[in-house]
Amino acid sequence: MNATEPILKVEGMKKHFPVQRGFFRHVAGWIKAVDGVDFFINHGETLGLVGESGCGKTTVGRLILKLIEPDQGRLLYRGDDISQFSQNDMKPLRKEMQVIFQDPYGSLNPRMTIGQTIEEGLRTIGNIDGNERKERVKELFELVGISPSACGLYPHEFSGGQRQRIGIARALSVEPTLIICDEPVSALDVSIQAQIINLLNELQDKFGISYMFISHDLNVVGYISDRVAVMYLGQIMEYTTAEKIFDNPLHPYTQALLSAIPDPDPDSLKEIHTLSGDVPSPLDPPPGCKFQGRCPLVEDQCKHEEIEMRRISEGHHVRCRKV
Repeated sequence: MNATEPILKVEGMKKHFPVQRGFFRHVAGWIKAVDGVDFFINHGETLGLVGESGCGKTTVGRLILKLIEPDQGRLLYRGDDISQFSQNDMKPLRKEMQVIFQDPYGSLNPRMTIGQTIEEGLRTIGNIDGNERKERVKELFELVGISPSACGLYPHEFSGGQRQRIGIARALSVEPTLIICDEPVSALDVSIQAQIINLLNELQDKFGISYMFISHDLNVVGYISDRVAVMYLGQIMEYTTAEKIFDNPLHPYTQALLSAIPDPDPDSLKEIHTLSGDVPSPLDPPPGCKFQGRCPLVEDQCKHEEIEMRRISEGHHVRCRKV
């Protein structure tokens, strides 16, 4: 693989879920959870995927990990097309692609000690003996700021922030190159969020790991990400660097998300962009632009024509014909 090639590239990814009704469970419609998504992640960088709840962010993460199969599109990992890989074909790649879950409480087995939880992944690899596994577990705990003496404790004996550190140690145990971070700090207090984000940054600097960081919080995404993709109703609306998202947001949806971030300065003259209307159902999205019902710039043409991503400048793409 070329060193300049992205570690992950997603092209035209779609996933529609059937809605079944009646005694015979006939298909009455399709929920368009992911409806044509394109992006890439370079080696050692973080791509932030941000949007409101229900926009399809977590489904994108599950598609990348091949936990569910896409209906359409290509998934290139290290230059190889793994779109059609079976679960058996994916086994050698599982240790390279890991996940940190949103819920630090539900993602750990309450019947296993945290040492057993971390050791499980090492045991699955199969090429490390018992003593090596135990030493590796201790190293991982030190790496994420947990005392190795706590290996024999159970998940309920830890706080939320400590459990998320354990989840990070579990993801790191098999030495991955790509980690999907599915809202890893949304269930934590703000002070703990900062600790976890700083820990992820330190680990990235040390091991060169690539992250896809899923969140609904633009503040968090802007802090940790190199590039940001703003998602709405299954599609990416704006895609550029974190600096440009904050300094020069172009899509009306991005502008509204940014204006919703609280400003600590009571005398601030920050322009407020408010949205009217509700998010349409992914079961019956409107024709044309999916954002048309809430957009202040909408025209008749937006309601009928499919809107494609446009290149505005180097590395800055927007799904809007008005900017």
